[in-house]
Order: sequence, then C-alpha cells, then structure tokens
Amino acid sequence: MKAIRATLPAAPVFVDGWKQGKPDVVVDIGQDFEVKPGVDAYEHFVVSTNFKEGIWIRAAEIKPGNRRVVHHVHVNLVNNPGESGSTSIESMSPLAKFLVHDGKLTRISKDAPVVDNACAADVPDLPYLHGFQEGALTSFLPGRPPDVFPDGSAKWVPPGAKLEFVVHYALTQERGQTDRTSVGFYLAPGAPSKVLRRMDLRNFFFRLPAGDPNHEVKRCYTFEKDKMLRSITPHMHYRGKDVKYELVRPDGRREILLSVPQYNFAWQLVYRFQEPVAIQKGSLLIVTAHYDNSPNNRANPDPASSIRWGDKTEEEMMTSWIDYVDSASPPVATESARK
Repeated sequence: MKAIRATLPAAPVFVDGWKQGKPDVVVDIGQDFEVKPGVDAYEHFVVSTNFKEGIWIRAAEIKPGNRRVVHHVHVNLVNNPGESGSTSIESMSPLAKFLVHDGKLTRISKDAPVVDNACAADVPDLPYLHGFQEGALTSFLPGRPPDVFPDGSAKWVPPGAKLEFVVHYALTQERGQTDRTSVGFYLAPGAPSKVLRRMDLRNFFFRLPAGDPNHEVKRCYTFEKDKMLRSITPHMHYRGKDVKYELVRPDGRREILLSVPQYNFAWQLVYRFQEPVAIQKGSLLIVTAHYDNSPNNRANPDPASSIRWGDKTEEEMMTSWIDYVDSASPPVATESARK
C-alpha cells in the first residue's frame, strides 16, 4: 500500500473552493436564495456586472453556494433584467406550443410530433432540429470541470454586461437550505487571436419507448462556414447509454470525432481535442445517441413509461455543447467584439 501511495500524484490544492485558484472577478446571484423543500425547480437570477470596461476571459468557473441542492447551472449573457438567455427554455418561443409546464419545470407534451432521427431526408420543420443555438457563457454540471479556454482564444464580456444564472435546484425535503451560487472569471492578458464560441445542438422531439434497452436518437448539423472545433460536451440524463459524433466531409470522407461508449450522467465531461479540428463549409456532423429505458438500467427511474424531453433528471435530454472558433476570423479588436 505504501508503494502505491508513493506513486500517486499530489492531491490538488483548492483555493477557497475554486478549482482554478482565486478568480480575478467574482459575480454571485445577488441574494441568499432560500430553496423550497419538496420542489424540483429551475430558478433564474439576472445580475449586473457593473463592468465599466469589457473583459476578455481565458477561463470561467461556477461555484455552487450549496452543493446539497444545486444540481447544475448555466450562466448566460443578457441585455436586460427581464431577458432570458440562450440556454433558457423561456427564450425558445418557437417551442412554446409543444411544451407542458409543471411549476417551474417544462417538458415536451406526450402528443408532440415524434422525431427520433433528425437526420432523415424528410425530417419535419420543427423548432431547433436544424442549425444550432448559441450556447452559454459557462456551465456547471455533475463531474464537469471548469471552462478553461484553449491558448490564443478567449470569450468577451462587454461593459455593463448582465448575467443570467439558470440554476436547477434538485428536489430536497430539507428545510432551511439556502444558496448563493457565484461565477469566477479569469482574465486573459489581452485580446485573443480568436473568439471562442459555443454552439448547442438539440433534439427536443424524440420519444423513448417503455422498456427499450437500446433506443437510437439522432441529430445532424451542416456547417454553414469553416470552423475549428475545440471541444464537445454530450448531455443526457439517467437513460443515456452511449453517443458518437461522426463527421462527413464535402468530399465524402468520414471520420469519428468522438465516441463515448459508456455515458455516465455523474461524469458529464468536456472532451477537448488535442489539436483543433478543421471543419470545411458543407461538412455534415452526425450525432447518434442510444438510450436504455429498460429495467436492466439500474439508474432508470421508470422503465414502464415512454419518455420525452424534459427538465427533470427523471426525464431525458439529447444535447451537445460544442466549443469552436471561426476559421477565417482575423485577430480581434475589443471594439469589434462588442458588435
């Protein structure tokens, strides 16, 4: 045992709970929020940064104020206090007629159209089955490390920016639980050569049949211009089994960008490419996921029911977060990044 311990790396040193060390700037949700017992809810907090000047950030880390109740968090840039950010379902108005509201949670209605294969030639014109959605500034999920951006890239937070914290508070029966989640920004030394962005790909219209041990769901995206991919984060819930990202280039060449053969909801990892992946305009990305909705899946909360997309962890999602830079973008000036 002593010999094994001698070969182990030193334990990481966390500074006041921050995995990346003390941030240059910290912004929190602006209140000690009291979490209601017996309620599974998404809460939205919009706070002003009061930045007199914009900042370039090389990394961002979300620190939950209370890990007993905070399940996951997205931080979005918004313009106004009443505005919903890009990852908030409230901003996705085309979906409204397909949604059912359950308190502060939403789900796709049982009678909504079913599209398991969003790559089919005859896929219907339904919201968000084509193109991509703008992603969050930064996110926190179980097992997901902080966002550390590749060398030479950074994200821009404009002067006077407002941040929307979208916090999923998990169901708890404990009373007296409060939370004050915060985000830490780590400043870049200056304007980067490339602006890092995130695109989100979703399929909201799948349905997992009751008892199906290997149900396939697909989503495709055709690149409208040249890009350089830097990382991929798949996101599913308890029934997520595996996921594969295959690229078909304009000349027909096919390659696997990422394969996750054993998806684990408790470890929602960021898969960073060792080198940027150059993607040509017209390339097709095929995302293929499988779900286990059978009794053999020990994590499955209800194998007897068919499952649609929903906010609750007991429901399902099919989402990909992809960090990229535009291949042709010139070196960035601060003023141009504000526009």
